[in-house]
Amino acid sequence: MQSVILRSFRKSDASAVTDLFRKVYGDCYVQPQVYLPCMINQNHAAGRWHSLVAVADDQMLGHATLVRAKGSCIAELALTVVDPDTRGQSIATRLSQHLLIHAQALGCQGVTIKQVTHHDYTQRMAARLGFHNIGVLPDYARSPYGESEPVTLLIGYQPIDGYQRAIPALAWPVACRDFMLRQCAVFGTQPTASPWIGAPVHLEQNADRYDGTFKELDASLLTQLERLPAHWMISIRLRLAQGFDTAEHTLSNMGFVFTGLAPDDRGGGWLALFHRGYQPRPMALRCTHMQDLHDRMGIQSSSVENTRFEGS
Repeated sequence: MQSVILRSFRKSDASAVTDLFRKVYGDCYVQPQVYLPCMINQNHAAGRWHSLVAVADDQMLGHATLVRAKGSCIAELALTVVDPDTRGQSIATRLSQHLLIHAQALGCQGVTIKQVTHHDYTQRMAARLGFHNIGVLPDYARSPYGESEPVTLLIGYQPIDGYQRAIPALAWPVACRDFMLRQCAVFGTQPTASPWIGAPVHLEQNADRYDGTFKELDASLLTQLERLPAHWMISIRLRLAQGFDTAEHTLSNMGFVFTGLAPDDRGGGWLALFHRGYQPRPMALRCTHMQDLHDRMGIQSSSVENTRFEGS
């Protein structure tokens, strides 16, 4: 067996990293920047990427990255790829463990991970690394293997030692009460929501999906949301704060389904996830709590479609 060495990414590694992604995913990987070695180096030079690689005899065997946006207190563990000829040596897990230690050195308050659902490898790895599953992103990314159906992702979160990200103590709607009480048990609670940082309203298009991030849903914004085209697939991230129960009820009536939580990467708070327009599909997940959330999403989505059909 080769002696595998884990070390920091070097500028001279960029072409080998591109070759490794192409070997595993062909030309279908969802992040196009990995196919341009100059962009790999540019992201590292700018401090957006912090990568480790696994090498043996000058051969690139593995790669993983902490991706951190400017001004963010959170990093994402991502861009993990391992040569298929060396699987079974826990290379991805070892790279990830070292990066979690590095995240603390970078001053991050927490780390997220997105797990694919069409196989359970990343789900198993996230569990081994100590991530807590907090949300579902339905139909969120195109398949890295060239399949026609989009891929649903799970969000995992791990706070860095010394940084508590407590959930505000709120009245939880029946539809998500069990899920939210479990998250409160994991992360703790605090009397009020954390301060909001940034613009109160943001909407952008990502592929076939429209992503919105909102500080609050007032009457004016709700009216504007109602006027958006009904065929749009929309993903909403709403600040988790007082009035969430009313917002959840209103969004549900508009066809949005609650799909969990995400940490606010600009501050110390949480965002509630709502989606509309995805295609519910049967799915077997390793985490029973995510399975329960996913199954409830399917029931709510079907109820919305039936209501629309009856009213048409």
